[in-house]
Amino acid sequence: MASMAEKAVPKLKLKPRRLKGHDDSTTCCISSRERSNVIVTSGDDGRVCWFDLRCPDVPQLVMDVSVEPVSSICFKSGMEDTIYVSSGKEIKGFDVRLAAAQWKPLESYNYNKEEINKVVCNSKSSFLAAADDNGEVKIIDIRQQCLYKTLRAGHTSICSTVEFLPWRSWEVISGGLDSMLMLWDFSKGHPYKVVDFATFDVSSSIAGRCVNPAFVHAIAVPEVDMLDKLDKICAVARGDGAIDVINIETEMASTKSKSSSNSRKGSHSRSKDGSSSSNTEADKNGKKRLHLDYTLGGHTAAISSLALSMFGERGKFLISGGNDKFVKVWNWSLYLDAGLSEDDNNDILHLNIEVPRKVNWLCTTSADTENLVVCDTSKVVKVYSIA
Repeated sequence: MASMAEKAVPKLKLKPRRLKGHDDSTTCCISSRERSNVIVTSGDDGRVCWFDLRCPDVPQLVMDVSVEPVSSICFKSGMEDTIYVSSGKEIKGFDVRLAAAQWKPLESYNYNKEEINKVVCNSKSSFLAAADDNGEVKIIDIRQQCLYKTLRAGHTSICSTVEFLPWRSWEVISGGLDSMLMLWDFSKGHPYKVVDFATFDVSSSIAGRCVNPAFVHAIAVPEVDMLDKLDKICAVARGDGAIDVINIETEMASTKSKSSSNSRKGSHSRSKDGSSSSNTEADKNGKKRLHLDYTLGGHTAAISSLALSMFGERGKFLISGGNDKFVKVWNWSLYLDAGLSEDDNNDILHLNIEVPRKVNWLCTTSADTENLVVCDTSKVVKVYSIA
């Protein structure tokens, strides 16, 4: 039944550039906003490698920073000579201008109780957020070098990913293996909006969906300078191979509407359609959510990484990588520009790239070529040219 419903999409096998510097599986990659030719990768070997794509396929700088695998890396926003590295339960900060045979961190934070899955820095370089296996997000004040807040009592399983909302300076969004997406005001320390992907689309046809639950593995949000072209959205990569794009402002508006409605319990209902608040939310938000799955040529296994394109028209493409050994390039701007539903849109999947291994992480650069970087279960980083 699944094969009948699945859209047939041509597979591309592109020859990548191969970057060597790691001794074990590569886990994470980031690209410089200030220098389009610079990328940084991490691996299970406890190593961080800096590559200049104008140079040969070996690192310009190798940092052996941990005896444990490095799970995540991020730049200090606006100061990219400083990099934050998560390994085990610890976050370390390094200044690469202080190159040494033995790397010693300038900052070190040990607030997470379990292994960290992702660390990110906000756009003002004032806070770090670290999502961990305990289901918590630690907010760290990097100016005062102390713990600011622990976001708990939200996720009931592993918190796999977190991002700051660039247009809301005190808010983060997190996703976990409880299939929950949560919006937090981290100054208060509690979630004010929860989206449960295990239930919100149960009425849709799920015949042929891969057997994995709708765990939230990765999320992507636009940067501030993308907002003139994009809505204030969040793209969600799921364990069942689907991607959901939700409008955050619409979600928050529905929350305020529900809160207002609840405060009037006992009075006459002012609902225009007489439906329950949950149905009203579904009706309002159903048209705002874009669902990209196997029926459009999407993934047939869990999606591990998701990114908005930095090259060309920034944010035009949504790029996903999964355990099915495919990277999908979605021209999701067609949906925004024309207001098309996925049922009408046969061109939304722009490229379908077959890769040799399961994808662990991917990112894009702002260059016209060599603009897609893929870390997989091998020790070789692959760089593709796409447009």
